[in-house]
Amino acid sequence: MVASAESQKRVDSISEQRNDLSDKFRATLRESEGIRLYIQQLNAQIKSQADEMVTVRNETREIERTAIDILPLMQNMLASLEKFVELDMPFLRADRMARVKKLKDMMPRADVTVSEKYRRIVEAYQIEMEYGRTIEAYTAEVQGKTVDVLRVGRVALLYQTPDGKETAYWDAQKNAWALDDDYADGVKEGLKVARKQTSPDLLVVPVLSASKKGG
Repeated sequence: MVASAESQKRVDSISEQRNDLSDKFRATLRESEGIRLYIQQLNAQIKSQADEMVTVRNETREIERTAIDILPLMQNMLASLEKFVELDMPFLRADRMARVKKLKDMMPRADVTVSEKYRRIVEAYQIEMEYGRTIEAYTAEVQGKTVDVLRVGRVALLYQTPDGKETAYWDAQKNAWALDDDYADGVKEGLKVARKQTSPDLLVVPVLSASKKGG
């Protein structure tokens, strides 16, 4: 009986150990399955990131090619803008040339994106276009005198001394100022209109004919 009881204890102990091992094995299988699924998910994420990196590299190459194409275009646009200001009526010349210089200084900067460089150049062109649609009055130094300048779009550029005793207009053909007091009243009225001191009215300003402009 004693031997039988001892044998039964050993059997029970072995059975418990077997059950423990079975439980641990099942737990290990569950853990292994979780790890396998995690690895699968991780591999999928890595593949997705790799695909995205390829896309980014391709897009970067496209941007670089676009930049290579557009940079010479922007340089030409700046050169044309600078030449245009030089040949245009001499209004606000210093401000306009300073704007061009600022753009030229911007071009080699690495901290300014290509799109921002292009935007600023286009903006400068838009400002120049706007000059052709507006009337403006400002004070400037002309031929050693402080005068009131009147710009009527790009149709006429005139000045008048503050005392009204001298009036002149820009002769584009001669590339020089031409004194002409016949326009004194018109310039005086035009300055008021530009300064919004009176309502717009008919202005008498000198305009070269198309034939003269053409040479």
